Amino acid sequence: MYHSALFPGKGPALSSLFLNASLQKKVAAIALPMVLSNLSVPLLALVDTAVSGHLEHAWYLGGVALGSSLISLLFFLLGFLRMSTTGLTAQAYGANDNEGQLTCLSQSLLVALLLALLLLSLQGPLAQLAFSFSDASNEVNQQAQLYFGIRIWSAPATLINLVLMGWFLGRQNARYPMWMLIVTNLVNILLDLLFVLGFGWQVAGIAAASVVADYAGLLLGGSLLLRSLVAKTLLTSMLSQLSRLAGLRRLFALNRDIFLRSLCLQSVFVFIAFQGAAYGDNTVAANAVLLSFLMLVSYAMDGLAYAAESLTGNAIGARDKHLLGNTLSLLALWCLVLASVFSAGYGLFGNSFVSLLTSLPEVQQHAARYLGWMILLPLLACWAYFLDGVFIGATQGKTLRNSMLLALLGFAGSFYLLQSWQNHALWAALSVFMALRSISLALILWLQWQRNSLVINHTH
Repeated sequence: MYHSALFPGKGPALSSLFLNASLQKKVAAIALPMVLSNLSVPLLALVDTAVSGHLEHAWYLGGVALGSSLISLLFFLLGFLRMSTTGLTAQAYGANDNEGQLTCLSQSLLVALLLALLLLSLQGPLAQLAFSFSDASNEVNQQAQLYFGIRIWSAPATLINLVLMGWFLGRQNARYPMWMLIVTNLVNILLDLLFVLGFGWQVAGIAAASVVADYAGLLLGGSLLLRSLVAKTLLTSMLSQLSRLAGLRRLFALNRDIFLRSLCLQSVFVFIAFQGAAYGDNTVAANAVLLSFLMLVSYAMDGLAYAAESLTGNAIGARDKHLLGNTLSLLALWCLVLASVFSAGYGLFGNSFVSLLTSLPEVQQHAARYLGWMILLPLLACWAYFLDGVFIGATQGKTLRNSMLLALLGFAGSFYLLQSWQNHALWAALSVFMALRSISLALILWLQWQRNSLVINHTH
C-alpha cells in the first residue's frame, strides 16, 4: 500500500520509492538541475540586498526592496506564461503530440511579446499608481522609482524567457532552463558588483545589471531553442498555427486563472513590503532581509515544483496513473526533507545569515526579532509550492485560483485581527496564508485521487 495521505491505493510503500533507481533518476533529471539553478535566483537577490545593505543609508536597501517588489509583482503576475506553457506542453509531450507542442510554443511567444509591449507603454501610469500607495519615506520612494524606471526595460526578455523555459521543461528538458537561469544570474551578480562597487551607480547600477543580464539570458535561450528546432520549422509553425482558435481559447482560459492566482500571491508580498515601510525604514529593510531567506526556500522548492509540473503533465498526457502516484509520492518526500533542512539551518545560523546581508546594527536588531518565523515558514510553505506544481501540470487553473483566493482571505483576516502586533502580525498572517494554500490543495488532490478524476480515462 502507499503509506501516504495523498496517494492511497495499490503500489509500493513510500520507503521503497527511495530505492527505485529508475524513478529517482527520472525525478532527479528535472528536479536537481532546477533546484541548483533556482538557487542562483535568490543568490542574486541576496547579493542585491547585501550590496545595497552595505551602502551608506538604509533607504538604499529599502528602495531596492520596494522597487523590486513592484517589478516582482508585474513579472510574477505574468508568470502564467511559463506555467501554462509547461503544463500544456507536458501533456502534449506525454501524448506524443508534436504539433501540439509547437502550437503551444508559438502562441505563448506571441502572447509574451504583446504583454511586454503593453508593460513598456504603461510604465509611467503603473509606477505613479503603485507608489501613490506607499507610506515609505521620500528617500525610499525616490530610490524605488529610480529602480523601477530602469528595470522595467527588461520586460521583453523576461517574458520571452519565461515561455522558453516553460517549453523546455514541458519536454522534460531541465538542462536548458538550468543554463539560462545560471548564466542570467551570474551575469547579473558580476554586473551588480561592477556597476555598484566599481562605478558607484548605487541603486541605478543594481537595476541596470538586471536588465543587461535578462537580455543575455534571452540570447542564450534563443540559441538553445534553435538547437531544438530548425529555424524554418519554428517560423512556419508560428505563422500557420497561431490561428488555431481552440488552442488559443484553452491557453487564455488557463492563463486567466493562473494570472488571478499570481495576483493574489504577489499582492500579499507587496502588502508586506508596503506595510512594513509604514513601520519605519529599519523595519522594511529587516523584512527585505528575511524575505530573502524565504525567497531562498521558495526557489529551491520550485525546483521540485517544476519537476511536478513536467512529470504530472506527462503522466496525464500518457494516461498513466501508476507513474503519477509513484512520482508525486517521491517528490513529496523530497519536499519534506528539503524544507526541514532550511528550517534547521535558519534556526541554527539565522543571525549569522542576517549579518552577512547587512552591516547596519539597527537592521540586524530588527531582523533578529522576527527570525523565529523563518524557522516555521519553510515547513508550512513547502507543500504549497509542491502542490502548485501538481495542479499546473494538470492544467487545473481554477483549482489554483480558488485555493489562492481562500488563502488571501485568511491572510487579510489574520492581519486584521492581529494588527496590534504590528510587524509580527505581518509574519503571522503570512504563516496562515501558506498553511491555507497547503491544506486546501492537499485536500483537493486527495479528493480527486479518491474519485479517480486526476487522470481522466486512465488506460494503463
